[in-house]
Amino acid sequence: MRRVAILLLLALAGCKNMVQQPRYDEYEASPLYPARMAMQHPPEGTVAQDLPQQIAAAQRPPLTRALVERGRERFGIYCTPCHAYDGSGDGVVPARGFPHPPDLRSARLRQAPLSHVYDVITNGYGVMYSYADRVAPPDRWAIAAYTRVLQQAQPESQP
Repeated sequence: MRRVAILLLLALAGCKNMVQQPRYDEYEASPLYPARMAMQHPPEGTVAQDLPQQIAAAQRPPLTRALVERGRERFGIYCTPCHAYDGSGDGVVPARGFPHPPDLRSARLRQAPLSHVYDVITNGYGVMYSYADRVAPPDRWAIAAYTRVLQQAQPESQP
């Protein structure tokens, strides 16, 4: 029993070292590296994790019938539960007590560039969470194109 108590005391004494470990801040000098700085350049050939996303965001596809059809399909899968098929924001989810999303036919969203819709799908906005892990970048552009078609096919909603 005494051995267990001693081992427990030794283990607890070692915990303080885990909390207060020596470290270097980003721009602090460090004798460990040739540049004498704690922060080092990334190794050769390193690629930023979000670089493919940035490239996809910059490569907006041309507006074609196939793109709009793909957008209609993806809109039906991901957007209609909240935004409804007509983009009014009266979908099934808000009908059950959740906050209403904005009406995609509103003047404000009609004037917004397509990149705004792409950014909202990517990063989320308000109570809408990001769909970046569910919707591929080309499909985000397709949904954005379809929302523009929805806006043009219907009269502007009144606030």
